[in-house]
Amino acid sequence: MPVVGARCHELRIQDQNRTWRIIYRVDRDAIVILEVFAKTSQATPKAAIELSQDRLRRYDEASKGRS
Repeated sequence: MPVVGARCHELRIQDQNRTWRIIYRVDRDAIVILEVFAKTSQATPKAAIELSQDRLRRYDEASKGRS
């Protein structure tokens, strides 16, 4: 999902009653789960994209000094 960031993807999971989405990023040392939501339309909700971008930004800022 380049709209969220580099190395970001969306995993689709079909449950009995719902379709779930997980937005995540694969790093060298971690898989960062950014958002989990029930999908109700074809397009990914703008709020889920914005929340994922914000969480990714905060994660990257917090992890700068650790490597």
